[in-house]
Amino acid sequence: MSWSMLSEVNIYDINYHGLSPSARMTLTGVSMHFVVALLAPAAGRGVDCPALLRQAGIDPAGLTEPAARVSAECYAALMRAVAFSLDDEFFGRDSRRMKVGSFAMLCHAVIGCRDLQRALARALRFYGLMLDDIGGSLQHQDGQLSVVLRPLRPMAQADLFAHENLLLFLHRLACWLVNRRIPVRSLGFAFAEPDHAAEYRLIFGAPARFRQPRSTLGFEVRFGALPVVRDEAALKEFLALAPENLFVRYRPSHGTALRVRRHLAALAPTDWPAFATLARSLGMSASTLHRRLAAEDSSFQTLKDQLRRERATSLLRSGEHSVMAVAEQLGFAEASAFHRAFRKWTGLAPGRFRRGPPDAEVSGGGTDPSLESWPKT
Repeated sequence: MSWSMLSEVNIYDINYHGLSPSARMTLTGVSMHFVVALLAPAAGRGVDCPALLRQAGIDPAGLTEPAARVSAECYAALMRAVAFSLDDEFFGRDSRRMKVGSFAMLCHAVIGCRDLQRALARALRFYGLMLDDIGGSLQHQDGQLSVVLRPLRPMAQADLFAHENLLLFLHRLACWLVNRRIPVRSLGFAFAEPDHAAEYRLIFGAPARFRQPRSTLGFEVRFGALPVVRDEAALKEFLALAPENLFVRYRPSHGTALRVRRHLAALAPTDWPAFATLARSLGMSASTLHRRLAAEDSSFQTLKDQLRRERATSLLRSGEHSVMAVAEQLGFAEASAFHRAFRKWTGLAPGRFRRGPPDAEVSGGGTDPSLESWPKT
């Protein structure tokens, strides 16, 4: 199965609610804090982390720049590399390895559940079988259904990255199972507040509280009664997109943003219509289209940026176009503007991306074949 993502959800989709336009322009991609945290256990086990970074298209020098961000594509490639190098889909965060293939089996275990509450309870039991240091349960309180994590072994090394990823993966899995975006109403971690605390609002769509008795993620209890609507065929597609679809904000497989994406994707960027023209072609006013996109945490500019990035990486990887030609095809009036945008998207200059990662066996601009697939279902 290919790890390449479907075009509808292939960049890191942060929660823009409440951010200024300037903040929206700068807060794209995955923070370097998470890259450093992801690599820590592998480094402790003697893995050649600079090689993994280069394989994923990430410049190792960026680790010293806390404000740097990397694209979702690169971060997902790094997650794959770390998981395969350790044979651990929990990335070395527990005393016991969660061997490659475990997550696929978890998904098979939950799609037969009648509703979301039962599915989450079964997923937590599965993690309980896989992990030695972290346990989880579901709790009802104050109109919320919460996933609650607790340490199972007093002497185990507690780890914020482990808790945040487990809560994130469970939340994204829950959204996919019921084909609904489930708003997070409460988020807490049993750890001190880190320097990058603001990132959690962007990722989860809710502010995080720290130094809590337990790490928790809560949502309205009514979502627990939603039926699981996925089957084996849908699961194959879901696993083909992992892990990218576990750290992008979920979008249902319908909606206004998807309609706009498909409309734009059928055209060259130089032929994209003005917003008001697009709205009319979709049978609605500009104000209605703006409101519906905002309700889906999206915007016309965000969708255009996503498509430009996808086309840019595809054209550059083909090796058949100069950087200037790619910039022109994407509708950039100046090459310098394209360079700035591309570096923001990927953390690399276009020319550097076009050459491919150094010190890695790259064929046709791809990644190491051993990292191209998640465990077969």
